[in-house]
Amino acid sequence: MLVAAAVCPCPPLLVPEVAAGAAPELDAARAACTDALGVLAASRPERLLVVGPADTAGPEVYPQGARGSFRGFGVDLDVYLGADVGDARGPGLPYGLAVGAWLLGRTGWTDAPVEGIGVGEALSAERCAAVGRDIAARAGRTALLVLGDASACRTLKAPGYLDERAAPFDAEVGRALGAAEPAALVALDVALARELKVSGRAPWQVLAGAAENTDLAGALLYEDAPYGVGYVAATWS
Repeated sequence: MLVAAAVCPCPPLLVPEVAAGAAPELDAARAACTDALGVLAASRPERLLVVGPADTAGPEVYPQGARGSFRGFGVDLDVYLGADVGDARGPGLPYGLAVGAWLLGRTGWTDAPVEGIGVGEALSAERCAAVGRDIAARAGRTALLVLGDASACRTLKAPGYLDERAAPFDAEVGRALGAAEPAALVALDVALARELKVSGRAPWQVLAGAAENTDLAGALLYEDAPYGVGYVAATWS
């Protein structure tokens, strides 16, 4: 049973070491992520599933203690999903889940066991929702930390350059996440999301499937586009 969800952006620049400084442009995003994780802790979950973007379609499962690294960004920093359990065998965390692991470590998460699930842009909306339904069908109280960014095409200097479709797409994402509307998330255009370089589409649709038969209320904590990339933080509880 899904009892709460936190939606957070996952740019590696959230990690100050990667940003080569505090990156004050992201201070508000970091604060919103901290608040969102507080909502998860208050829900008293028996397990936490961290869902984020992956390079492959997935779903790819990562156990508690799985290691992520920011060395690809020139930083000698490793993080562990939930906790360093002393056994980091298996695939390393994709960057989005690594940011999630960093957020959990930053807030000192010890409230419930943690598992990671990576889903990629090749996974259809229907399959993403089915993954979410499987999560919700598990026994016990489950919380989700859902990671992903909106479009990377909001300005001329954005990674994907300016696309006039980006702002309306992101506005609908923010509205759906703030209102806790699973149907609106499932309805997001998969092809358009790919063109706009939206990493959060598949994770958000997993959330939608998990929340189908709940009456969770949404709250939008943060919405902005520093560096031309849309970032959204929200809670469902």
